[in-house]
Amino acid sequence: MRKFSIITLFVAAALASLALAVRQSASPRHASSAARKEQPRSSDDATQMVIHFASNPQAMPPFLLNDLDGHVISTASLQGKVVLLNFWATWCPPCREEIPMMTDLQNRFKDKLQIVGISMDDSSADEVKQFTEEMKIDYQIVMGSSTLSQEYGGVPALPTTFVVNRDGRIVQKHEGLYPIEVYDSEIRALLGMPVQAKVETFEDTGQIFLKNAINAKELPGVDFAGLTGSQKRAALKRLNSQMCTCGCKLTIAQCRISDSDCTTSKELAEKVVHEIRSGSNPAAPFSSRIRQ
Repeated sequence: MRKFSIITLFVAAALASLALAVRQSASPRHASSAARKEQPRSSDDATQMVIHFASNPQAMPPFLLNDLDGHVISTASLQGKVVLLNFWATWCPPCREEIPMMTDLQNRFKDKLQIVGISMDDSSADEVKQFTEEMKIDYQIVMGSSTLSQEYGGVPALPTTFVVNRDGRIVQKHEGLYPIEVYDSEIRALLGMPVQAKVETFEDTGQIFLKNAINAKELPGVDFAGLTGSQKRAALKRLNSQMCTCGCKLTIAQCRISDSDCTTSKELAEKVVHEIRSGSNPAAPFSSRIRQ
């Protein structure tokens, strides 16, 4: 009996280890929740990726900066190339993880692509430069600022990468880590090279620039059911003019697009829709009418 028990335990342990290994190999690679929600989907053909570009791309907000080696970088000098504007920081683990991928992309496409790393570190340029040398970063790095970040509509997470076409217009924004295949396909498509991906377009209603939320007809987690067309327009107008009180300094609509998990903007949006649907128009300021 004792011998049988030992063998049984050994077999059970081996099977448990095998099951754990299978579960771990099936787990997704580390990425932010935003990145997982926005991963390009596959088409009916499982071998073909679907990538998405804005149908109404806007020009890069202009800048004129020196990189860590003192070379001048301007939006004008980037015309004619595909550009990845990568907001990152030395203290950000996902940012560190994607550095080899960015380096690989820069080496793949040479002078047809320009990656510009925008460091959001509070540390000095010398400290950032030392880090880039240790990490063997061979693309251009500039020091960012809150002003620059705001010109790009605010950067809600690091890393955040803006994909820019050869005309200097931003066609996509990625928050968090993405596989190199996504960027490779997007760059190839923008360069007119053969690509194993289907290209679809979308209207930017806040997905890239939050200011475009004013054009959105739907908002994450907001139920407009039961509203007439004029009521829905009135609700959207209020959601784009009333400020969220969660501390984000955005309108309710912008907060819903930027952070669909925000309970404050969700409650505020529900209250606006309820008031529009019921025809009520309380005289008190809206910000004070949060559910109590």
